[in-house]
Amino acid sequence: MAFDLRRFLPSFSVAAALAVFALAAATAHSQAPAATDIAHRHLNAHDVLFHDDGRYVGPGSCSAVACHGGIEPRSVTRVLQNEYSTWVTRDKHARAYTSLTTPLGEQIARTLQLGPAEQAQRCLVCHALDVPASQQARKFDLADGVSCESCHGPASRWIGPHLQANAQHAQMVSLGLYDNRNLVLRTERCLSCHLGAPGLSVDHELIAAGHPDLRFELDSFTAVEPPHWVEKSADGQPLNDPLFGTRAWAIGQAVELRVSMQRLVRDARSGPWPEFSEMDCISCHHSLTGPLSWRQRAGYPGHRAGDPPYNLSHYVLFQHIANEVDPAINNELNQAATRVAHLVTSMSPDRPDVIAAAEHAADLAAKLSTELQSASYDRARTERLLRAISADADAISQDGERTAEQATMTLDALYIADANAGARNPETRAAIDGLYKLVNNPSAYNAPQFAAQLRRVHQTLH
Repeated sequence: MAFDLRRFLPSFSVAAALAVFALAAATAHSQAPAATDIAHRHLNAHDVLFHDDGRYVGPGSCSAVACHGGIEPRSVTRVLQNEYSTWVTRDKHARAYTSLTTPLGEQIARTLQLGPAEQAQRCLVCHALDVPASQQARKFDLADGVSCESCHGPASRWIGPHLQANAQHAQMVSLGLYDNRNLVLRTERCLSCHLGAPGLSVDHELIAAGHPDLRFELDSFTAVEPPHWVEKSADGQPLNDPLFGTRAWAIGQAVELRVSMQRLVRDARSGPWPEFSEMDCISCHHSLTGPLSWRQRAGYPGHRAGDPPYNLSHYVLFQHIANEVDPAINNELNQAATRVAHLVTSMSPDRPDVIAAAEHAADLAAKLSTELQSASYDRARTERLLRAISADADAISQDGERTAEQATMTLDALYIADANAGARNPETRAAIDGLYKLVNNPSAYNAPQFAAQLRRVHQTLH
């Protein structure tokens, strides 16, 4: 698949970002629980995804040409008016349901004895707008996949008022519209399915059956979606900020770290332990062919050979912006994340210790996400992040393939933001594209090769 200048995702798109969109593409279906509550709640999927702030009217209610179904974007109205058309023709969320009927979807359901995947609640909760009939204002088709109200909330209370010329965003939010202008809430909505929430989990069982492992980076996945909206400021004006991608990356990383720690807390409180989907998968699923294995040559610092390390990819890149914004909190977060990784990697920790450490890390990540919302994002900060991350080649590459993927998407997001602000560099662009090639096949990941390419990226930045 080819992409425009906004995003250069070469072959990696199949193995990573687009693989997720193809089979796990979904955002949550209601306002996410508060950060302080989510780790302590034991709810089923419908409790989390569907709330009582109105009923669902289905995507057809948005598809009229005079509403959101136009062919070409318009510039004389407050919205583009082709949002539905973009979603239905270009967004893989629209095909999330039909992916269940592919050979892979059928294989997963057969392996797990779920019956037809397109009827299994375990699948539908993220692959469709699967709401009970009592919550439907009119009948609509599951085959629509992850549709408008999956991301924007049930529309029965706000679909009429939002047509008024003087409609205000805050008023629509009070009527049940999900506030996707808020990047914290937007990321939470995405991560409910792209990382997990109570009742929604791509666990080791699903991955073993064939489901793609989940990875996420807000700015990169937004670009691949692709966007069908105009970013706006709090006062509703178009946000003409070429460095918006840096802000989206930073806030998205903070929320992703918090949500990953909250998922760990849920798993430690109940269910099988350890949950191997929280580990660095490729540390086990790779070749160990004697002297040709870079892992065996490097050894296993910090843990016993054979113990799969905890996946810290949600922190390794984030620490660079966290240290810029609040060094004191980042230092405390570093200690908390390191303790979580040590406990989980040991394979036999006391669950209360894991819960306490992960809750502490989640609280610190939440504090940082608040600070990052009001932080400034300019070219100087973006370029410092590019240099700092690309200079961390050994640590990033040795931390495993998941962290290498995050580094690749992160550098891509930051470079594009910088390029949008006028700092295009063909050498940097080509070097980042080279990173994508090295994470295209996770099982063939080679840390020394990735580190060498990361150094090439760094060399282009001087």
